[in-house]
Amino acid sequence: MGVDYYKILQVDKSSKDEDLKKAYRKLAMKWHPDKNPNNKKEAEAKFKQISEAYEVLSDPQKRAVYDQYGEEGLKGQVPPPDAGVPGGATYFQTGDGPTMFRFNPRNANDIFAEFFGYSSPFGGMGGTGGGGMRGSRFSSGMFGDDIFSSFGDSRPMSQGPRKAPPIENTLPCSLEDLYKGTTKKMKISREIMDASGKTIPVEEILTIEIKPGWKKGTKITFPEKGNEQPNVIPADLVFIIDEKPHSKFTREGNDLVVTQKITLAEALTGYTVHLTTLDGRSLSIPINNPIHPNYEEVVPKEGMPIPKEPSKRGNLRIKFNIKFPTRLTAEQKSGIKKLLGS
Repeated sequence: MGVDYYKILQVDKSSKDEDLKKAYRKLAMKWHPDKNPNNKKEAEAKFKQISEAYEVLSDPQKRAVYDQYGEEGLKGQVPPPDAGVPGGATYFQTGDGPTMFRFNPRNANDIFAEFFGYSSPFGGMGGTGGGGMRGSRFSSGMFGDDIFSSFGDSRPMSQGPRKAPPIENTLPCSLEDLYKGTTKKMKISREIMDASGKTIPVEEILTIEIKPGWKKGTKITFPEKGNEQPNVIPADLVFIIDEKPHSKFTREGNDLVVTQKITLAEALTGYTVHLTTLDGRSLSIPINNPIHPNYEEVVPKEGMPIPKEPSKRGNLRIKFNIKFPTRLTAEQKSGIKKLLGS
């Protein structure tokens, strides 16, 4: 039967497509010539055998001929001129005989390229002997310079290098930072590739300009600042603004809200609110009306800056927590009744 393709791929005769793919992936990675700089000749021969075995067994037509007639059945006849059919199989009529089948093995690197696409299975390997896989090329080998040359001509690649998913980080900011705007510097560590395809660690300082009025959830993206890997577009680095809790103010949209604790007497007789703003100014807001439990004093334009219109601001809303007395003496009750005229 000649070469035993099942034995070469280490699969049995009942193996399905998925089994063949797993076997090919494992063996092609193991025996790729660039991964075996010290026994390149042997690796090249094995790599070619593995590719041929996978090509035959993964094609139902070729596998059926091979199972019935063996390797000789695949390769035993010579096709006439102009009988070439894409895909490595040729049919032709031999006079009055039956239709015969002819298998022309494809280039092993074409199969490898088709199987793995653009992504190099070797990562940052290499640097010794064969030099590893750089970009979309094998640096050397019996199969020519570029693994995509012949393959790419007849079957254009549908996918380019894949982009790594974004790396997201939370960036906590104080309400003061978001009110005034600020600059934050972030130190990051990442890996970049040198000219030989080797990865080296580097540290970088990224500068993030926080604009006045930015809200929680705002994203700042630094394109392709993730780790560099062969045949992968580095990930974008994304910082997401988060708002630290503030001791006095809470934010509602573009408004700032503050709650003041006051006594019942202050609520009824008038009260002046004294506040320090987020940019350090002192505000005094006199309230002459009686303050009821749901009362809210609105101070225009003392809220958060509006990012798209920095000259405009939201409002400051002052709410009140009125401390009611837990007990009143008879004298206090009668005094209140007289004063309030009830």
